[in-house]
Amino acid sequence: MLAVGIVTEVFGPHGAGLPGFDLALCTDRPGPVPTDFGVPLSVAHGLDRLAGADLVIALPGADFRTPPEPAVLDALRTAHRRGAVVAAHCVGTFALAAAGLLDGLRATTHWRFADLLADRHPEVTVDADALYVDEGTVVTGAGAAAGFDLCLHLLRREHGAALANGVARDIVLPSHRDGGQAQYLAAPVPDNSQDERLAEVLGWARENLHQPLPVTELARRAMMSRRSFARRFTAATGTTPHAWLRGLRLSRAEELLETTDLSVEEIAHAVGYGSAAVLREQFVRRRGVPPRTYRRAFTSTP
Repeated sequence: MLAVGIVTEVFGPHGAGLPGFDLALCTDRPGPVPTDFGVPLSVAHGLDRLAGADLVIALPGADFRTPPEPAVLDALRTAHRRGAVVAAHCVGTFALAAAGLLDGLRATTHWRFADLLADRHPEVTVDADALYVDEGTVVTGAGAAAGFDLCLHLLRREHGAALANGVARDIVLPSHRDGGQAQYLAAPVPDNSQDERLAEVLGWARENLHQPLPVTELARRAMMSRRSFARRFTAATGTTPHAWLRGLRLSRAEELLETTDLSVEEIAHAVGYGSAAVLREQFVRRRGVPPRTYRRAFTSTP
């Protein structure tokens, strides 16, 4: 039920200014489908509904240890062959592996079942730590609430940062967490006062991306030593301050490229880079294309 809620929340209707998606739930046997909460879900569409889908997401289920029916596996393969993006998160990844769609690729799943996936499908390289793994037409995500990260990543990848940020804002979620971020943090219960100071500093950093923002300054604002700040930051976010800031700057740059007429040089300074050349280098590493190419792609497509 959590997975159904995640997908329908992201791809369902939103407020004014945000486009809608043609969303349908499908099953090999239309009718009442049992859920983990014991409340049956009425699913009207069969596997034929997948024939025209641009995106197919295999949802996790309690019976994931048993391979899906052959008809389901055939439908997933057929969708993938004709060019649809096929995705899954949590133990839904097992269905893609059973269909052979992950052979020779990297994939992730819920950290608790990563070893099982690797044992059953040795031809798949399982990354037990990643929030999501993007292999182009096949994308997999980690467990539980990481389904939001997977769906928002797909929105950002296909429709740009502005739309993904708008949907994230509508459902009150962070707009972007990098796929390489750890999915499970074995951290002690944080000290409330330090946790609040850290949250305030992160909020201040988001509003001041045009500044250099060295870690020493962030630590000073959090009233911590540089070493203590870095340790607590990683425990709270699963990434380093430098990586977090880089992701934030590039996400903001994407949005400015899509929604403004600012030059690349102006955008570079607005997000805290010293020159357009530095922004271009970082942008190509993240997106695989330079900023101007990215802008043309997302301003010429409605």
